[in-house]
Amino acid sequence: MALESELVGEELSRYDVTVQEIEVAGKAYRRGVRLPENYLTAAGCVTVERYLYEPVAAKGKSISPLELRSGIVAGYFTPRAARQGAYAMAHLTPGESEALFSELGNMQPSRSSLDRLPKVLLPHWEEQRVTWEAQLRATETVPAAAQVLALSVDGVMAPIRGADKREQATLPGKHASGPTGYKEVGCGTVTLYGQAAERLQTVRYARMPEHKKATLQQQLTTEVATVLALKPELQRVYLADGAKDNWRLMREIEDQLPAPAQAPIEIVDDYHACEHLKNGCDAAWGESTQQSMVYFARLRTWLKERTDGVERIIRTLRFQCSLASGRKCKRLEAELTYFRNQQARMHYPDYIRRNLPIASGVMEASCKTLVTQRLKRSGMAWTNAGGQAILTLRSLIQSNRWPAAWGLLSADFRKTVTVLNQPTVTTSAPSQIQPHTLPAATRPVGPFQDGTFAANVNNYIVRKGSAQPGGAFASIAQLQAA
Repeated sequence: MALESELVGEELSRYDVTVQEIEVAGKAYRRGVRLPENYLTAAGCVTVERYLYEPVAAKGKSISPLELRSGIVAGYFTPRAARQGAYAMAHLTPGESEALFSELGNMQPSRSSLDRLPKVLLPHWEEQRVTWEAQLRATETVPAAAQVLALSVDGVMAPIRGADKREQATLPGKHASGPTGYKEVGCGTVTLYGQAAERLQTVRYARMPEHKKATLQQQLTTEVATVLALKPELQRVYLADGAKDNWRLMREIEDQLPAPAQAPIEIVDDYHACEHLKNGCDAAWGESTQQSMVYFARLRTWLKERTDGVERIIRTLRFQCSLASGRKCKRLEAELTYFRNQQARMHYPDYIRRNLPIASGVMEASCKTLVTQRLKRSGMAWTNAGGQAILTLRSLIQSNRWPAAWGLLSADFRKTVTVLNQPTVTTSAPSQIQPHTLPAATRPVGPFQDGTFAANVNNYIVRKGSAQPGGAFASIAQLQAA
């Protein structure tokens, strides 16, 4: 491991320059002092001496060409180390991530460094989010077997730092609800199904609390429009529970889409419908009594198998409500209102016959895996920025977009360094790619890739071996002996 760290450290040092003046983003900088700095690579921590450059025109923050050219993240992580750290943080707390890396060996970041990493990545992603999401979608295709596009929206109450009911009550049309200190995190999924209702692929999004879930709506609208542009004949299905805000959002999305080849279908999630049916049966015949369970089983069968199943349930609840009084009557009236309001979205026998999805299990699972498992652990409370940093990472990973997304994100940390005066560059470099402007006499430097032990060894053998009497080293053993 020490050898690999040495190789990575030397490879990293080749990204430094010693010229008198450089230009970055249209601003000129003059060479200053040369100081050592610690960087975390996938092979461990290395110390590299690099030059700092100060602004020429006015006072300002010094920059390091080495960090800009190699794409150092947060002034500490090399690209590969940052990718591994971000992936760990998407799944684990900072303390758990620190323990994981300690157990695995190689790099050993502190919990404070890991905690800071997603928060550094988020502003870069948000600034380019619309463009980068479009680029990710452009690389994807719609499976040939896809027949149905299902859009689902839901929310999860999560602990938000500083949240209280008084703030929520000040919003137009809102009333104070939910536990104090919690706000709703919006979640959405776009799922493609085959002819036999088999799930083919799913894209997941999650956004921290926001008025009318505006950003989530924009993401879902663009996602659906992109899929329909590739296959406009897909049957559109909107699938959710009975919450008015969810249906408001999905209808606004539909209004922005091209005219459909087939009429869109709205479906109330079968699980939530049965949940309300169970509540109604318990209200009428007693909590979990034998009579309640018998009626629930019968009515649930009617709901899924009879074309008039919803009407029969409404008649049954209406009759039981006429016999009840007090709290029992209020409970029955609430469930009766639910089935009346959602009746047009409960034609389950027809949906089943057409192999359409009737349960929002994908959405419920996404709420759990995107939000609950990471943001609702004991003692947690989140700022909007801190929570969104985690949700963005988890959404990309669970949508199978992480590798491509990281390529876009890491490239944003690499900056072009232009030499203004006759330079003397300290090191040579590989000749595959030239992403930055440097003197013609200098061998170009490609994107820095640490953690590739074999490649680093080969580079090191070529450079060191060329100075040996017998030519290049023939083996790693000879290299270690040298």
